[in-house]
Amino acid sequence: MRIVDASPSDIDRLADLAARTFPLACPPGSDESDIAAAIDAMLSPERFAEYVKDPHKVVRIAVDDDSFVGYAMFVSAAPTDPDVTAALTVVPSVEVSKLYVDPDAHGSGVAAALMNSGAKLTRELGRRAMWLGVNDQNIRARRFYEKSGFVVMGPKTFTLGTEVENDFVMQRLLD
Repeated sequence: MRIVDASPSDIDRLADLAARTFPLACPPGSDESDIAAAIDAMLSPERFAEYVKDPHKVVRIAVDDDSFVGYAMFVSAAPTDPDVTAALTVVPSVEVSKLYVDPDAHGSGVAAALMNSGAKLTRELGRRAMWLGVNDQNIRARRFYEKSGFVVMGPKTFTLGTEVENDFVMQRLLD
């Protein structure tokens, strides 16, 4: 497996992977139409084309043979959510905006490789911390983030369709 920066030619495959993996992070009982609307709004090929071009975003793909088995997006722009800015203790930092792995590759080290790639990027940008938001009911993701050195710093919300979901802001300090 290797980690590569996404290019415009990867957009459709990224959007497909995102559509398959995003529902895994949604709270139990989430409305399927709300999930579909979020995928259309945030994870469409058009949105990935924007992400890949944005100088404040780095999209990385985990590739095994020729298959996309995971991806992550790291954002160097300052957060605008007041709950996030109140929770963070080190700024500027880098947001782990997205980190998703194909279910068939869970437990194989893909997520750790993507996270390590983000930590390296964060250091290269001269930043000392990373942060992310995770749904408070997503136990699997929270365990992974804690194992990766993140700690809960405070609450925030995330709107999925008509529902306001509760998230945690987590931060990881780097050496």
